[in-house]
Amino acid sequence: MLDVCLLGTGGMMPLPYRWLTSLMLRINGSSILIDCGEGTQIAVREKGWSFKPIDLICFTHYHGDHISGLPGLLLTMGNSDRTEPLTLIGPRGLERVVNSLRVIAPDLPFEIRMIEFSGAEQTFDRGDVLIDAFKVNHNVTCYGYSIRVPRVGKFDVDRAIGHGIPKPYWGRLQSGETIEENGTVWTPDMVLGPDRRGIKVTYTTDTRPTESIARHAAGSDLLICEGMYAEPDKVAKAKGYKHMMMREAAAIARDADAGQLWLTHFSPSVNHPEQYLDELRQIFPRTYVGKDGKTAELDFIDE
Repeated sequence: MLDVCLLGTGGMMPLPYRWLTSLMLRINGSSILIDCGEGTQIAVREKGWSFKPIDLICFTHYHGDHISGLPGLLLTMGNSDRTEPLTLIGPRGLERVVNSLRVIAPDLPFEIRMIEFSGAEQTFDRGDVLIDAFKVNHNVTCYGYSIRVPRVGKFDVDRAIGHGIPKPYWGRLQSGETIEENGTVWTPDMVLGPDRRGIKVTYTTDTRPTESIARHAAGSDLLICEGMYAEPDKVAKAKGYKHMMMREAAAIARDADAGQLWLTHFSPSVNHPEQYLDELRQIFPRTYVGKDGKTAELDFIDE
């Protein structure tokens, strides 16, 4: 199961009812944070979740509304006696930006590991989760992310018997372990069927529509995409500042056949994004307005 929570849905500046951009995902006792805008700590507390399990923070880019909450979060983690390492990943420039922000959070009781990437796409394998970073089209280097939870195939008793594998080893092989005994090697693929459908969440903000978003969002259970503007007279502004219109996000979700679309990263001028839902659902019926604290529990689906 993958828990997903939109912590902040605002763009540019925080509002009393809308913190800046941040998303948290929980799986297998650990948490992944994507972006860390101002108000992230408060949003986590309001949700009743914890900072302690966060072991990875992914950054889309380094504009203030996506990273300004990081120094305070690091200080809170340090004051909570954290000793486990924290990994940060993001586009080139991550180390320079983070070290600059850490002028106000210099002494921490845990190690910070930073991974910078470049190029059109890159995949990070965390074991239980695969993280795909893909370049989008903003006025600075910016990436979206797909979080994939793979699911192995079903255990095949007939195959296990056919390979002459002793029954006590079946469970270990099903868990992914390779077993060697007296020169004979048994591997998980000898007892498992084809991989089954996993869980996939795609997240992207601060971009014009791109082919990379539609391709990575294909088959996603949930696409979380910026809907910075809605009013027709904001099209030129969206193009000039390289942001997205809500209806453009809905079209991407339709073309990608996503399970749901959650809109996020609203302009401060968009006070009531829900007023546009009827129009947007004409494009993609499973469109929803993101709100701070909006949560979903995604589980595997048997097909």
